[in-house]
Order: sequence, then structure tokens, then C-alpha cells
Amino acid sequence: MSRSLKKGPYVDQRLLKKVINKKPGDLDAIKTWSRNCSITPEMVGFVFGVHNGRQHTSVPIIENMVGHKLGEFSPTRKFVKHGGKKQREAEAAAAVKAAPAAATPDKKK
Repeated sequence: MSRSLKKGPYVDQRLLKKVINKKPGDLDAIKTWSRNCSITPEMVGFVFGVHNGRQHTSVPIIENMVGHKLGEFSPTRKFVKHGGKKQREAEAAAAVKAAPAAATPDKKK
């Protein structure tokens, strides 16, 4: 559910103060734990280190991100592929098929 239009977007004031005091060309990431902070136009061009629960993920802000939350660009879960026995068999077959093609050199005259 989105935030009330009367209240406006949530922007962490300490984070906004850091953005204002920092120069746009500076490459150091601004570390933050505020994943629920909305991205404003003032943040475009900066790099944020958004905490995902374990480490800070580097997130460069571009114009298309304005209006979204910082946490959307720092995934908290690592995806482990789907499948089981059938998937492993299919991957093994694909690897065997690709190996002979890579082993034979191309002869061009």
C-alpha cells in the first residue's frame, strides 16, 4: 500500500543532508540503512551503499529510479536455481554437447 498523497514521499532527512553536502562527482558511496527512503531528483548522479542485511550494495542512481525506494535495488535474498535431478541431467548433457565443439579447432583455407 502506498503512502498518503497528503503526507508526500518519505525521504530520510539525514540522508538528504548527506546528499546536499556531497559533491556530485565524488565516487564514494553514501552508506545508508534506510531502505524505505524514496529516491528524489536531488539524488540522481550519486552512488548509495544500501544495506541488504549483510553488506552494503552499491547502487548508482539514475533518472529512471526517481520515485522508487532504495531497497528495491538492493536484493536481500540470493536466488539459487530451480530444478533437481532432471535439471542437473539437462545441464550435464548441454555441457557434454558444448565440450566437443570447443575442442575441435576450426580449419580454414
